[in-house]
Amino acid sequence: MLLSLAFTSPLLFIAILLAIVIALTFHEYAHAYVAYRLGDPTADRMGRMTLNPMSHIDPVGFLMILVAGFGYARPVPFNPLFLRHKKRDPVLIGFAGPAANMIMATVFVLALKYLAPSLGGSNLLVSFLFFAAYINVNLAIFNLIPVPPLDGSKALLVFLQGPKWTNLRIALETRGPIILLTLIIIDSIGGIGLFSRLFNFFGRGYFSLFGVAI
Repeated sequence: MLLSLAFTSPLLFIAILLAIVIALTFHEYAHAYVAYRLGDPTADRMGRMTLNPMSHIDPVGFLMILVAGFGYARPVPFNPLFLRHKKRDPVLIGFAGPAANMIMATVFVLALKYLAPSLGGSNLLVSFLFFAAYINVNLAIFNLIPVPPLDGSKALLVFLQGPKWTNLRIALETRGPIILLTLIIIDSIGGIGLFSRLFNFFGRGYFSLFGVAI
């Protein structure tokens, strides 16, 4: 439980907290920015095209991260009616969040690679860089899962256009959040650890691309 670190290692807790806030903020800002560039002013009018974390952090979702280890930020809305390409643009908006996280992960892992040897593994800045990179990679990977409301579902729903897919599309859009939450709970309570293994696989793989061992 992340919250327990507040009592055992308060400085590390703050560092991880900051890493989470940065990852969520850039993720949601990227959605808003790409939507705006594609012709939809909805998020901009709602004050979401900003790097101010207070515009993107959901209090309940953030508390869930601290207590349960998973949660959410405030989703960035977009209006398809404003978009020039009705099929392509929602996918681009959806992928903008994970893409931003991968960019941030690259920045942090490169900083980690060059600072860690001189500062040492126990340095607080090194710890922050490690968690910032790791969290950004895994936030991107998690959001690419093709289950609504995650970003990966935008691409899946494009392929489910047409009358024959109507029932499946409606079922995914209405029940997707429940399906996702159920999978997370079963994975956690049942001790399956599928998500943790997925995150470790991609996290270690990404770090290894830059010659950083974890």
